[in-house]
Amino acid sequence: MRLVFAGTPDAAVPSLRRLAASSHEVVGVVTRADAPVGRKRVLTPSPVAVAADELGLATIKADRLDAAATERITALEPDLGVIVAYGGLVREPLLSAPRHGWINLHFSLLPRWRGAAPVQHALIAGDAHTGAAVFQLVPELDAGDVFGVIEHDVPADATAGELLETLAVDGAELLARVVDEIAAGTARAVPQEGEPTYAPKLVDDDGRIRWDEPREAVLGRIRGVTPEPGAHTTVEGARLKLLGVRAARDGAPALGPGEIVLDGKEVLVGTGTLPIVLERVQPAGRNAMGATDWWRGTRGAVSRVGT
Repeated sequence: MRLVFAGTPDAAVPSLRRLAASSHEVVGVVTRADAPVGRKRVLTPSPVAVAADELGLATIKADRLDAAATERITALEPDLGVIVAYGGLVREPLLSAPRHGWINLHFSLLPRWRGAAPVQHALIAGDAHTGAAVFQLVPELDAGDVFGVIEHDVPADATAGELLETLAVDGAELLARVVDEIAAGTARAVPQEGEPTYAPKLVDDDGRIRWDEPREAVLGRIRGVTPEPGAHTTVEGARLKLLGVRAARDGAPALGPGEIVLDGKEVLVGTGTLPIVLERVQPAGRNAMGATDWWRGTRGAVSRVGT
């Protein structure tokens, strides 16, 4: 089959590479336009654009699938459109342009966590299981019939970035299998079952730690917003990024929410239940450092975070 692939971030690259190595022809790659990255705001191509260039694939860079992008994609005469985290909506007439329409690899067990940030919301919510699904794209958000799923237990200490890496690789194999089945005429899709939940794109405030929440909720939020938008709290009004944390050992001192102490060589912070250990932090305007070094730099003057 002739495939058009649409994707942008690192999580889409395994799928592109897997399809490019298949018996199908990737006739075009759609990705978002080059964007400024880093402190110097250097204009940088997306990870998918870089991979497409390495694979020698023609690229269409567009932030919206508007009339101009639709015309260019349609001219490629694709049999199937494949989308993985492109970052934009596919609407008519583009939705119906390929002979088999479009399929989407989504990183959740639909209908749970429809939307832009399913892995992040799964961790914040404390889900024990997650996975990936390939479904038929329809006008309603992530609501199409499902061709196949893979399921994963959520590792106890995995961050959103780490879990997404795993799902991206395993999901690429699922996606390739579904594409083969569509080409062979053996693919079967079933309607989604259950009550949908939604996973909107995270904003900076999602990374703000609510210290009065139970410890597992605090840890889940930190894992869910790592690496983006990043976990943070405040110390006397200044932002403190939390780069590494873990649950405190049994028998650690009881602390109130946001109360912070040095216990031996560990910096402990209280939650709504049990304390956590800060292992690595980054104060505003400074480099990342060990939490103990940061604490010693404050000369013990900090008694509470989140203030």
